[in-house]
Amino acid sequence: MKVEFIVPGVPQGKGRARIIKIAGHSRMMTPEKTVSYESLIAWTAHRAMQGAPLIEGPVSVTLDIDCQVPSSWGLPKKRKALAGLIYPTTRPDADNVLKSIADGLNGIVEGPGRCRRIGNVCARAHSNA
Repeated sequence: MKVEFIVPGVPQGKGRARIIKIAGHSRMMTPEKTVSYESLIAWTAHRAMQGAPLIEGPVSVTLDIDCQVPSSWGLPKKRKALAGLIYPTTRPDADNVLKSIADGLNGIVEGPGRCRRIGNVCARAHSNA
């Protein structure tokens, strides 16, 4: 089974969980920005699944990350970036975006804890997005 979808907006990496104290007890808290982005991923993936059952077996993830060309760059540099001659080297890195995507897919596309990801392919490129 192949599931394809596009997450709208700017790619975001997985934020680092923070330790907070509630009534004298330490708790781990995921940043709100990460929670919102993973919810957007889950919603987009849910629409792409169109009622299909969860994937229970091995899964391979291919991730194409489109990064906006910085507005401060001159026209010649922008053209090189859009032609694939200059790669994005700013945050977020592909690993952290993959973590957000994987967590957003958990329970929507793949079964929680029952699925084994056997491969990841990540590519980052500049786009007009």
